[in-house]
Amino acid sequence: MYSTSSMYTPQFSITNKLLKTIGTIEAAKEIIENAPLVPAWEAKFREEAIVRTVHHGTHIEGNELNFTEAEKVLAGGQIVGRERDIQEVLNYRNVLRFIENFTAQELTEETVKHVHALTTDRLMPEEVSGEYRKSQVVVKNSQTGEITFRPPPAVEVPFLIADFLLWFNRMKQEEIHPALKAAIVHYELVRIHPFLDGNGRVARAIATLSLFRDGYDVKRFFSLEEYYDREPMHYYDALQSVGKLDGNLTFWLEYFNEGLAIELSRIKEKVKGLSTDLKLKKSMGGQQLTLSERQIKLVEFIQENGFLQNKVFFELFPNISEDTVLRELKDLINKGIIAKQGSTKGVRYVLRTQVEG
Repeated sequence: MYSTSSMYTPQFSITNKLLKTIGTIEAAKEIIENAPLVPAWEAKFREEAIVRTVHHGTHIEGNELNFTEAEKVLAGGQIVGRERDIQEVLNYRNVLRFIENFTAQELTEETVKHVHALTTDRLMPEEVSGEYRKSQVVVKNSQTGEITFRPPPAVEVPFLIADFLLWFNRMKQEEIHPALKAAIVHYELVRIHPFLDGNGRVARAIATLSLFRDGYDVKRFFSLEEYYDREPMHYYDALQSVGKLDGNLTFWLEYFNEGLAIELSRIKEKVKGLSTDLKLKKSMGGQQLTLSERQIKLVEFIQENGFLQNKVFFELFPNISEDTVLRELKDLINKGIIAKQGSTKGVRYVLRTQVEG
């Protein structure tokens, strides 16, 4: 029988840097979740976040597919690539699907094992996929072969995971900020290293699950994996800092939260731009609008280029008639999103806020 009270107690300090970063996260979250027009872009933003998460989450582990190839695999297309790389991408998409639909009140050992089984499906023998390791493993520097980390003995894994999950399930949102909690989850699963392989992907997935579970899905628009994969040595250094600081998590928490703040700030700016300013929301009585995919593409083009002219129609929609595009533009004008300037061949379409501004 396991203890009913957790012995796990994370060590960290709330620094000015952490407070500032969490403030940035909160501000970005608020804008993203309440921005006008967001529903029209939700499917697009979520799909982009999925592709970025899957690509960067596997690339950092050595997957050789580039972004375009991963995107094609996820769309059901055929590519020339290593079978293992293709399977890793498909598996991680299944992991994300599981996380998106996770509704249980508590995180259990079965859930952690299931995430591992999804991660390593057809990549590891069935007897070790979704099962705790039974042997000692070490983590080596892929460049030098030097041992950089020696996880706890295999015999301790079930007890360490059970104890940590007791802490996790009892720690409520009012006791610890969800971003700090997710960072701790990420580190602790890497430290315990419960499986023979796939621990990094499992740790990152469960950290994301933790954010979603605590109300920080932020419309599922973000991908932390891109932040890690951009400078992987910084990621591994931040993880290893905890051991070097005798178990103090502060530096790791600062690193994790900085990544979340950077990613949400980037999305916030994009969402604000595509929402054509908060003035639009005010003028529309605070209502959010639904746009077609073609309309989204038209507004994005105007947002990025300042205006749209008829001569660009074919470039944007090579298989769509000019009359169809003009109907989409007329609807955007009626919705008060864009304005028409000039006449005949010199006509330009701009965002209405540009005219009013």
